[in-house]
Amino acid sequence: MAGYFITFEGGEGAGKSTQIDRLRRRFEQLGQPVLVTREPGGSPYAEELRAFILEGRAKHLGPFAEAVLFAAARIDHIDKTVEPSLQRGVHVLCDRFADSTRAYQGASGNLDNLLIGGLERVTLRGVKPDLTLILDLPAEVGLSRAGSRRLSKGEGVDRFENEAHAFHQTLREAYLAIAGVDPERCAVIDANRSPDEVEATIWAAVRQRLPALAAGAKRPVDVA
Repeated sequence: MAGYFITFEGGEGAGKSTQIDRLRRRFEQLGQPVLVTREPGGSPYAEELRAFILEGRAKHLGPFAEAVLFAAARIDHIDKTVEPSLQRGVHVLCDRFADSTRAYQGASGNLDNLLIGGLERVTLRGVKPDLTLILDLPAEVGLSRAGSRRLSKGEGVDRFENEAHAFHQTLREAYLAIAGVDPERCAVIDANRSPDEVEATIWAAVRQRLPALAAGAKRPVDVA
């Protein structure tokens, strides 16, 4: 039996961490094994790269170099965390995945789609989410939420939160474009609502897109 792979995407302040935790608890209540992970990060080497990137130490190298660093972190994450967990029948909930590179470095960083596609082929090696939940809200709302969160935790601004409003607007548009190209995999969730309302919409999407998972079943491995 194999686990399901669900990714969460969206701009800054979209509420991904909150909703991932809520979905994790739902699966645990169903008696389902579940792992929460994140990108960049999710494995020791990838976490080191995460710190380097989000501290802004790679920004001066440009979006292509950042995309390559994300790809390197993703390879380690898939090899050490994602694939082994899925093969054991554990469902994986991931805070960001390959779509983030398409949105952040591709659209917002003006990297060519063919280049991003080439990096994906080398990096993913066929690994693809069963469902991607794109939490969508106006850029200004997300940035306000992110700012409030930082203040409450006493954190500084990371590499991407510090970008101008136009960057974040382009980011939002990029995610909606990704969903438009791959509607079978992606579900756009209106995140400009209360956490309870967002949670209910996410669970409805899981039940519709992955009914066996919502019913407490795992996916049979294709041995053909």
